[in-house]
Amino acid sequence: MLTGLLFALCATVLNTGAGLLQSEAAQHTESRTHLALRPLYLAGLLVDCLGWICTVVALRHLPVFAVQAALGLSIALTAVATWAIYGIQLRTVDKLGVAACVLGLGVVAGSAGGETPADFSGTAIVVLIAGAAALAVGAIAVWRLPVAWPMSLIAGLGFGGTSLAVRAVHVSPVASFDVGELAGQPATYLIGLYWVVGITCYSRALAIGNLAGVTAVFSVTEVIVPGLVGIVLLGDPIRHGWLIPFAAGLVIAVAGVVALANAPTPAAGHRRRRHVR
Repeated sequence: MLTGLLFALCATVLNTGAGLLQSEAAQHTESRTHLALRPLYLAGLLVDCLGWICTVVALRHLPVFAVQAALGLSIALTAVATWAIYGIQLRTVDKLGVAACVLGLGVVAGSAGGETPADFSGTAIVVLIAGAAALAVGAIAVWRLPVAWPMSLIAGLGFGGTSLAVRAVHVSPVASFDVGELAGQPATYLIGLYWVVGITCYSRALAIGNLAGVTAVFSVTEVIVPGLVGIVLLGDPIRHGWLIPFAAGLVIAVAGVVALANAPTPAAGHRRRRHVR
C-alpha cells in the first residue's frame, strides 16, 4: 500500500508541473492549431507521460478512488506554484478553497481499505466503452463554449476513465511483458481513447480559462466519478467504519472546487507583478 501511495504522490507532482507548462504554452499561443507545436506544451506532455506511468504503478496497489484522491492534491500545488511564478496572492476564499480540497481529498484517500483491488468484469468494460463514446460526443458539443468549466469537467472524466481503463487491463503477474496479450484487450485501446479526450479538453480549457479554476474542476471530477465507479462496479474497499468520513470528504472537496472556480488568473507574460487582495 505504501508503494502505491508513494507513486501516486510522485504522479501528483509531475501532473502539476505538466499543467503549469501546458498553461504557459496555451496563454502564449493564439492559434489552437499551433499549440501542439509549442516546446513548452510538448515538454508538458512528456512530464504528463511520466506522471501517467507513476499512476499506473499506483493503481496496481491501491483502489481507484485512493489514487485519484492523491492526484487531486495537485489543486494545492498549483495554487502555490501560481503564487510563486506569477506573484498572485490568494484571497481568503481561495485559501479556504485550497484547504477544503486538500482536507476533503485527504480524507477520501485515507478511507481506502488495505485489500488488493478487485478485477474488472465484462459489465464494467461495457460501461467504459459507453462512457468513452459519451465523452467524445460531449466534447464536440461544448467545444465552442466561451467558458472553461465544461471542458475541465470532460477532461477530468477523460483522465479518470484512463485510470479505470488501466485497472481493466489484465496483466499476468508471472508472465513476462506480452504485447500480443495487451493488444487483444479492449481496455488497452480505451486507455488511448480516454487519454486523447482528456488531454484535448484539458488543453482547450487552459486556453480559455484560468489555471486554478481549471485544475480545481478537473482534479475533483477526476477523483469523484472514477472513484465511485470503482466502488460500485469493482467493489473497491472502503476502510471499515469510514463510509461517513468518505462521503463527508467528497462534499468538502466539492465545496473547495466551488470556492476556487473564480480564482484570480495571471495575465499572459506577467510574472510576480500583480497582487489580488
